[in-house]
Amino acid sequence: MSSAARVLCLSLLLLSAIVPTATAAEAWSVAPSGGGRPSFYTEGEPGTVQRDTVSVTNPGDEPVTVRLRGTGVPIAFAESPVRIPARTRAEVPFTVTVPTGTAPGDRSAGIVARDTDGRTKTVPLRLRVTGPELSALTVEHVEVRAEGIAYELVNRGTTPIAPTLAVRADGVFGRLLDRAPRHLPLALPPGSRTELTEPWPDRPALDAVDVRLTVTAAGGASDTAETSVRFVPWGGAAGVAGALATAGALFAVRRRRRRKPYDGEPTEAERPVRQAELTGVGT
Repeated sequence: MSSAARVLCLSLLLLSAIVPTATAAEAWSVAPSGGGRPSFYTEGEPGTVQRDTVSVTNPGDEPVTVRLRGTGVPIAFAESPVRIPARTRAEVPFTVTVPTGTAPGDRSAGIVARDTDGRTKTVPLRLRVTGPELSALTVEHVEVRAEGIAYELVNRGTTPIAPTLAVRADGVFGRLLDRAPRHLPLALPPGSRTELTEPWPDRPALDAVDVRLTVTAAGGASDTAETSVRFVPWGGAAGVAGALATAGALFAVRRRRRRKPYDGEPTEAERPVRQAELTGVGT
């Protein structure tokens, strides 16, 4: 063998040692069908079903089995798992269902492929939910408790809301609370409900109060709810009532003791017991 041939063989050996051999499992790929798209994109109104196709390519010398699943939004595949023969590409149709009641806006999702060796590959999917944006809310179950004014906020619209609360309370003798509108530290997603409590540490001890809560949000959302409460110091009231009852009883007893006999007749307390018996004999 010539020197040139030895050098060529040595170079080939070095290259084969440096360049790794790709296995079938490492070579398969997943991508949107048709090529030219790095990710999936679809849009639709709530309740609609969108369709697309994912490609799984196996350029290797051995067949590959891949299981497909969706993340983020409801995705259903025409076939899963999928067996891809050697040097073959499989086209798998799938559907994306836009959930009913979903607010307009973008949602992040994805298609995940996993082979029998545990290797996974993911293709991003972006869903744009279309439809009118509606801002609406309600205030419900207002109740005055020991810890304050409890109430519930419900997002009845299709967009997230950042509510603003104003509180007013009027008693018999005038205004007790008049809190200006302020932003609440929360963002309420569409269709969600949350229970909140407005502190009221200086409640009156004795009064009849009407409480009003007014909640507003961007987009014209607004609602008002009211409740009435009576504050009565039951412990003190019971003591006063007992004292009055006792005083009335003492007064009645004293009044009876002060009564004098008429025309020398004995009082009922001094009459013999026999005169109180019913003998049936008239006098």
